[in-house]
Amino acid sequence: MTKRVPKETEMLRTVTRRLAKPAAAVLVGTLLLPAVATADPQADAVAERTLEAMGGRAAWEATRFLRFNFFGLRLHHWDRYTGRHRLEGKSREGVSYVVLHNIHTHEGQVWLDGEPQSGEKKAEWLDNAYKAWINDTYWLIMPYKLRDPGVVLTYDGEEEIDGNVYDRLHLSFAGVGVTAGDEYWAYIHRETGLMDRWAYRLESYEEGQAATHWQWLGWKKYGAVLLADVRRKVDDGSERTLSETAVFDHLDDAVFTAP
Repeated sequence: MTKRVPKETEMLRTVTRRLAKPAAAVLVGTLLLPAVATADPQADAVAERTLEAMGGRAAWEATRFLRFNFFGLRLHHWDRYTGRHRLEGKSREGVSYVVLHNIHTHEGQVWLDGEPQSGEKKAEWLDNAYKAWINDTYWLIMPYKLRDPGVVLTYDGEEEIDGNVYDRLHLSFAGVGVTAGDEYWAYIHRETGLMDRWAYRLESYEEGQAATHWQWLGWKKYGAVLLADVRRKVDDGSERTLSETAVFDHLDDAVFTAP
């Protein structure tokens, strides 16, 4: 797993400098790895139940093209089968960018204000786009990734919140990614099987600093699977939206080839 962001402002510094500063961010670097069984049978059963509630493994594996706008900051198109990825938006400095690349090969092209880039500038933006993809997709599809390789998933008890009972799963990471000391908690609603909230405590947090909690709201069907598009921060009620979310069976090749 890779980096996440404390205090709503850190995210990854390279991405925030060149792209746009998000309200909060969490990175995980094993998005393409297949799910494997966890050593904790109870946690494994809860993870399987939430996967089924979201549409099931077969439906998720058949989901090829995803589009979403990360908190109004940048728009993603992603071909999960081939790794093609299109990222576009405007940086904090007002520069319009389009990055067309492949998340497997890390090769691609970059345009800034319509001009093709090369050399160090191109390499920098390709790296930033890859990191933005890691970060932003985790905010969209984390419940589908509970059993990725490198995830240590354990059952952390039940908790009642606002009259709802949740099975709480704890995620730590076995030496994978940039910040393997980060921790997550997934709150799976006992009745619906959906993850209504998550909490994270990053290795960059100060000792004793409390975990950050967000609700996952707005679960609805996209294609054959369920996704939630609203995040509400528990401590202050502020909301962020993953807008323009869509699942496609087909997308024109120009999405991934034409700036």
